[in-house]
Amino acid sequence: MNEQNSPQKRATIVSSTVAMFLVMLKLVIGLLSGSVAVLASAIDSILDMAVSVFNYFAIKKAEENPNEEYQYGKGKIQAIAAVIEGTIITISGLFIIYVGINKLYASSETTLLTPSIIVMSISMGITYFLVQYLSRVAKETDNLVIKADALHYKTDLWSNAAVLISLVLVYFTDFDWIDALFGIGIGIYIIYSAYEIIVEGIGILLDRAFDSEMVANIGEIISKHPEVTSYHWLRTRTDGTTNFVEFHMVLRPNIRLLEAHRIADEVEDEMRELDRRKRWVITPHFDPYDDEAVNEVMMHGKRLIAKN
Repeated sequence: MNEQNSPQKRATIVSSTVAMFLVMLKLVIGLLSGSVAVLASAIDSILDMAVSVFNYFAIKKAEENPNEEYQYGKGKIQAIAAVIEGTIITISGLFIIYVGINKLYASSETTLLTPSIIVMSISMGITYFLVQYLSRVAKETDNLVIKADALHYKTDLWSNAAVLISLVLVYFTDFDWIDALFGIGIGIYIIYSAYEIIVEGIGILLDRAFDSEMVANIGEIISKHPEVTSYHWLRTRTDGTTNFVEFHMVLRPNIRLLEAHRIADEVEDEMRELDRRKRWVITPHFDPYDDEAVNEVMMHGKRLIAKN
């Protein structure tokens, strides 16, 4: 794939452009109307734009090939970007709640309701199509940054719907506190949506293993090979771009090195088929017998020595 034209980069450019348009649309109406809900949505769009621009550079760096200085590549920058994005979303949610509470106490009036309703309707339509596009790219690439972006704009879609409902209710009832309450509710929902993004990013930074289903599939691939006696010490992790797998496999004690490498190649080829969207770095270790118990005892002894 040409990195210059990767779907991930195109997706961040599209989302940045859309966010910029929505910022201009909502900010003018939000400031003129005094609507907390519209203003909250405008602030969220400003953050969307900043995050999408940041995501572009994060993906650009993550796609760089490994070099002498970064021998495992820079894929984890995507996890860092996801944690930053989740944190920014959380901060924006807290600010929206603060503005909503202030409006409840100040009892300020919401004006320009008809233009606000029109703007939020247009915003909902644009955001819906953007979510569909980002979700498709996220599914095709399994890219954490794009998944975070898609999730972010999905929360925007729901928050825009809430803003629209609040404006319609204020229009028909003249109860301005409805706008403030909906703004607070949107803020709480935005904070909740950020949790998943942050957790996934931190999981990658801490080298969390693959999910249990993927680990089981890898174990099955190793164990079902007719020339593999058994395996142990299977370790997995991902940086968002590359999957890393290490394992010990037990072969016949008198096997030739050439045969051992052939077996490893066959096992590795099957593993790569589990997820062709990512690069794989697979490191097998050949054992003439199952030494897992011996190794565990040695590792335990080293830990005790280190503690003392």
